[in-house]
Amino acid sequence: MDRRSFLATGAAFTAAVPFLQAQRLPIRKAILMSMLPAGISVHDRFQMARDAGFEQVECPTTPEQAAAEEIKKAANTTGLRIHSVMNASHWKFPLSSPDPAVVQTSLQGVETSLRNAYFWGADTVLVVPAVVDAHTRYREAWERSQEQIRKLIPLAAELKVVIAVEEVWNKFLLSPLEFARYVDEFQSPWVRAYFDVGNVVLYGYPQDWIRTLGKRIVKLHLKDFQFKQDPAIKKSVADWTPLREGAIDWKEIYNALREIGYSGTATVELPGGDAAYLKEVSRRVDLILSGA
Repeated sequence: MDRRSFLATGAAFTAAVPFLQAQRLPIRKAILMSMLPAGISVHDRFQMARDAGFEQVECPTTPEQAAAEEIKKAANTTGLRIHSVMNASHWKFPLSSPDPAVVQTSLQGVETSLRNAYFWGADTVLVVPAVVDAHTRYREAWERSQEQIRKLIPLAAELKVVIAVEEVWNKFLLSPLEFARYVDEFQSPWVRAYFDVGNVVLYGYPQDWIRTLGKRIVKLHLKDFQFKQDPAIKKSVADWTPLREGAIDWKEIYNALREIGYSGTATVELPGGDAAYLKEVSRRVDLILSGA
């Protein structure tokens, strides 16, 4: 969908929002820093997010102190709270790697993320725990990643920052029962679940995952997903779509979140855009959180 169609479709939703506000879930709206337009100052990017209706932001790992200080200043002056850090090293350097040098680089990256979070006043660090591939078996990914995350728990506890494990397309944690077990085995309040609503649509129903994970969920990512027919190959293919226009049953997501009493933050993880686009995304999140 192009930008004009996206904004036009959104106009039809606007009138419903005031009526639905009374039923709105007590969940704060956040945006990824990467969704905000590049080429302008961090302050102006954060102010654009605030003007669009977002309350919080998720920032990437930032090793450079000057850049981290600029981000902190922008958050303080605009009132856009940094709630989470998206760890940057876990894909290229997975904790589940058989190579000790790769694992060490990954550990250092998560440590930097934890210290960023503490410096910015965030309470979580998003971590992709493992990658299953031709060189790493599922059991190895499970055992190796848990071993390394346990090494990080003392620092997380010291800084009071939760290590939030996310399920992604890494051929790992492929069911809600596994995800729950993986988190539970740490027996630590400093390791919880970062649940991505869109990532499980290929092999499950996000409302089922939410109900199964329950209080283990510390943060949410929001994005939508659909299956569409590709005439060139005569097969159904998977594709991302604007919020509320894909295969996800958002009313069931609302019901599941209400049932488990979730009251944290929901961060949109979508392509970026200009001010009008961001306002429309924000409006659609309001509808989702209001059960529309």
